[in-house]
Amino acid sequence: MATSASSDDENKANWLTRKLSPKKSTSPRSSAINRLSSVTNPSFISISDILKPTRPTGHQSKPQQSTVDNSLVDIAVNAGTDISSLADKSRGTIDFFHTPPTTIPTAQGNRYDDWSTIDWLSDQARDRLRHEIITEQRKQSLWKRFLAYHDALSGWFCVLLIAVNIGILAAIVDIGAVWLTNIKDGICLPAFYLSREQCCWTSSNQTYDNYQHIRCVHWHEWAHLLHITSGTTAEYVVNYIAYVFFGLIFATSCALLVKTFAPYACGSGVPEVKTILSGFIIRGYLGVWTLFIKSLGMILGTSANLLLGKEGPFVHSSCCCGNIFARLFPKYGQNEAKKREILSAAAAAGVSVAFGAPIGGVLFSLEEVSYYFPLKTLWRSFFCAMIASLMVKVLSPFENQHLGLFYVGNRYRWFYFEMIPFLLLGILGGLFGSLFIKLNLAWCRIRKRTLLGRYPVTEVIVVALVTLLVSYPNPYTRMSMSDLIRRLVSSCESDDESFLCNYERNSTSAYEKNDSAKPLSGVWLSVALLCSALVTQTSLFIITFGIKVPCGLFIPSMTLGAITGRIVGILFETLVYYWPNFFLFANECSTADEQCIAPGFYAVIGACAFLGGVTRMTVSLVVIMVELTGGLSYSLPLMCAALVSKLVGDALVGEGIYDAHIKLNNYPYLDVKTEFIDQTTAVAVLENKEEKNELIMLPRDGLTLEELTVIIRTHKYNGYPVVSSREEPSIIGFVLRRDLQLAIEQRTLINIQSNMNPHISFSRTTNQSNSLNIYRLLNRSPTTVTLDTPTTTVIDMCRKLGAQTILVTNDKGHLTGILTKKDIIAYVKQKKTK
Repeated sequence: MATSASSDDENKANWLTRKLSPKKSTSPRSSAINRLSSVTNPSFISISDILKPTRPTGHQSKPQQSTVDNSLVDIAVNAGTDISSLADKSRGTIDFFHTPPTTIPTAQGNRYDDWSTIDWLSDQARDRLRHEIITEQRKQSLWKRFLAYHDALSGWFCVLLIAVNIGILAAIVDIGAVWLTNIKDGICLPAFYLSREQCCWTSSNQTYDNYQHIRCVHWHEWAHLLHITSGTTAEYVVNYIAYVFFGLIFATSCALLVKTFAPYACGSGVPEVKTILSGFIIRGYLGVWTLFIKSLGMILGTSANLLLGKEGPFVHSSCCCGNIFARLFPKYGQNEAKKREILSAAAAAGVSVAFGAPIGGVLFSLEEVSYYFPLKTLWRSFFCAMIASLMVKVLSPFENQHLGLFYVGNRYRWFYFEMIPFLLLGILGGLFGSLFIKLNLAWCRIRKRTLLGRYPVTEVIVVALVTLLVSYPNPYTRMSMSDLIRRLVSSCESDDESFLCNYERNSTSAYEKNDSAKPLSGVWLSVALLCSALVTQTSLFIITFGIKVPCGLFIPSMTLGAITGRIVGILFETLVYYWPNFFLFANECSTADEQCIAPGFYAVIGACAFLGGVTRMTVSLVVIMVELTGGLSYSLPLMCAALVSKLVGDALVGEGIYDAHIKLNNYPYLDVKTEFIDQTTAVAVLENKEEKNELIMLPRDGLTLEELTVIIRTHKYNGYPVVSSREEPSIIGFVLRRDLQLAIEQRTLINIQSNMNPHISFSRTTNQSNSLNIYRLLNRSPTTVTLDTPTTTVIDMCRKLGAQTILVTNDKGHLTGILTKKDIIAYVKQKKTK
């Protein structure tokens, strides 16, 4: 019956397959295909044939040799086909021959259960065999050759789709966020859809206030629409109320959307993306609804003036795009290990569209996010980040904002004696990062343990209300954080009359020598306001990061660093002005052809130091800052500040904010960058297992189908070791629970005219008349260690080889225990807490 079923399925093959495939012939095939066929499926039997009771040798009919089945075409072009059920685990191969996909029950997309870890070794072996088969079969016809090229280029097509879509999404988010942010202040009457800056582009009488806010006749604040006199208390109150009202509307809408439609859309997303890239399965975290609500939440959250950024959420959104488009390509959609390569490239594109820093995005994915990063992933990440950045440049109306978000060029010149304040900013960045991580984790624990965590929408509303009420009185916190950073890193031009550039100058030159740059009262008022902003925003940042809205920490950290850097720069500039003959800077400043001390450059260094102290990034951080500012000559001071902040931060708190939140949420993440020193062996890991479950072993022979069904239903483990016998449990192999379930389901679908409770056999051959041979489901080479294996070796097997399950044997080679990746992670955490 299996043969007839196969014939019927072949007659119902896809019409495109029949048209483009070569006509079948009864003549012998080429030697190369025969060699490949003998390796893949020596007997040319289907799983239906495997599951039939084995007859005595004398009654066995000669197996019918079949040609290559057209199922390979379906597998290559149809992402819905699950090829995992065709696996010959005994030889590490996949049966693409003779067995039509329709004869096998599949569980599409469920190869791994939710909240489980993937088996890197198995997935990589499946992909290697898949590539080998497709390479061999491309010699048969033009259609097979086209499929081979399609398979080879599918990775590039996938990252291209990701880059284009995340670029379009980033442009929409930027346009929407800028417009809604300005709505809190007023509206452009000639065209309500224009932001404040765009509204005043065509105005002939543009003016600026003392804090560099643009004004024109087309832009109307809310008090002006009510015909309230300018400069009065009523005007201030009305604008204050409108600012708070619109901000609360945006924040409340964001929280309600996240809670109602996509709970996974909250937070930064980077800790979860790191955990997923390490091989963890979180169903729905990279789904369509998460992408949509995350994007909309970024617009609303940043518009509410909350202390959060879009950069981390962009990484999450980009990985959502990667997961969605990977489903179109079976090479990645059906292989979780290969899918991680696409997600790594997508993470690079997320940083690229957030900062306009494609090279920095690639390095960020390599240094901070990715777990497995081969060379071809580097190339695809580079291509993906480049296309994504180009798309934002083409679609964004804000000129060159994304090709240099805080562009200052090479206008700043620094001197060797300035390394002292640069190193000081690095130390302050490390201290700030450690303080923020400690206090933010403490607040997150309070949120989890108290009623605060049960009312996330209320928490968002309260935090937004406090933020808006505190932010409006200070002109520097009233503006968006991106505008504030851009203002702090800019230089003081000769026509700049704002308080921050209130210097006594004797010339119209924008770059005066130090002896004529005397700070006046406006500068000190700005310093006072910046100090107030530093204290209030630091406090708000601690309680904001982690609320149930999309929230990143790049821009808030850089904002606080830029504030600190500008303050330090002004103080150091004043020191140089009043003591020009001090030996450190007397010679350099007297011969300088431009302004000796540039406070805007200190803001750049401070932003780098504070972000490095929070995230512990180094190389990628420096490259991002260079691309942001457009100044390649700033690399050395940026490197020093980033390195010092990381060293100080590691000395006080040994991990960055992302790793800290991974530990806080108890995600099964085993960092490949950290070194674990332990003198114990595998015995200690077995003895310290949190869940000491019963060790279930399947004997090679003697087990009935009914007994196997009871074991699978009672002990729902990932898999079961197969031993020679329960008396002498020498390891034969390892079989997955999912494969056994499929075998049992297939058994019920086959009309067998024999005893319905056959014996189960894991032997290569059997002569029993009433036996169900499922040898092909057996993995004959499971990862195995002895009790005396050092713990560090076991840990490296999990994090470097990607082993999901490790079998432990005694000195006689008998099975004594099983270790999973989660057991290893729990042991490492236990050792670190002691």
